[in-house]
Amino acid sequence: MSLRAVLARNLRQLRQAQGLSQEELAARADITANYLSSLEREEYAASVDVIERLATALSVPPGAFFGSD
Repeated sequence: MSLRAVLARNLRQLRQAQGLSQEELAARADITANYLSSLEREEYAASVDVIERLATALSVPPGAFFGSD
């Protein structure tokens, strides 16, 4: 599984576990909902800055996006 796919899967799981919509998380992370959706569908690769903002918005360490089950 590619790193982009791992990030996409974990991002979606973390967002859903907190009961957040894509729109809510996007607003918290100061990105567009369309961009967040594209990250979750593996269409775009997130920059380090975006990963940091998403981690802050979800109150998780950035490494949480890259762990595997």
